[in-house]
Amino acid sequence: MTEKTKILFIINPVSGVKHKKKQDLPNLIEGLFPKEAFMCNISYTEYAGHARALAAQAVEEKYDIVVAVGGDGSINDIARALTFTNTKLGIIPLGSGNGLSHFLKIPFQLKKALEVIKEGHVIKADTVTINQELFVSIAGLGFDASVAKHFAEGSSRGFFSYLKSVISLYFSYRPKKYHIVIDGQEIVERALMINFANSNQFGYKTAIAPQADISDGLVDITIIKKTPLFIIPIIIFKLFRGKIDKSKYVLTLKAREAFITRKKGKYLNLDGEPIKFEKEIQLKVNPASLQVIVPN
Repeated sequence: MTEKTKILFIINPVSGVKHKKKQDLPNLIEGLFPKEAFMCNISYTEYAGHARALAAQAVEEKYDIVVAVGGDGSINDIARALTFTNTKLGIIPLGSGNGLSHFLKIPFQLKKALEVIKEGHVIKADTVTINQELFVSIAGLGFDASVAKHFAEGSSRGFFSYLKSVISLYFSYRPKKYHIVIDGQEIVERALMINFANSNQFGYKTAIAPQADISDGLVDITIIKKTPLFIIPIIIFKLFRGKIDKSKYVLTLKAREAFITRKKGKYLNLDGEPIKFEKEIQLKVNPASLQVIVPN
């Protein structure tokens, strides 16, 4: 008798803006995953960090797949428990920006996203460790972290709320000085922000690192200088067109390991979530450390 595929769906009930779709999910799962072949369970997160605890328990109970139902923050929480294990990560993109889902071309229609999980095509993705913290998609210092904090503290989600955070902070934000060592290469730069990209975008299809590859064993480090006011529309255009790396105000480097020291700034953006962080940062790629289900 063939063993059933064990799948745990972890739903963040407050992420994103598509609450109605989350209500539809249990019936869709029951219809798409026959009980003869699959054993599907659903858990709902109740507090910050709960998804990680649920995913860790699923690993102990030898679940084949844990599905993150939410945004990049939910994916990060669950990936922390699945990295360096045999349990695969599935994604149902119901967050705000959904940067990793856009990058991996996960369908945004619920039924199609579930069919991808059912087919079970897997890639081995890199993850990145910053000091003791792990991220899957994007991390950032400087202006990026300030925007993430402002957005997280807001009462609404969605692209226009994110854009409002960007505009309200940009004109008063002063670039910070960073000392960076990338695979032995030393750089001192006063930057608006520095992003560490394992995938190519923040979300909303804003490609901060157009050449990033989640399976190449490298992280793309994008250093952005503060631009003159009249250049901002051009930078935004390049960001949405996947050509920001062509700007003279942007420096992109690839690294396996990096060290960054900053004099000011408390926060770091980690897969969309702002967290307090040390001034000295060590970054290291963990090659092929996470199994992720993607479209074939």
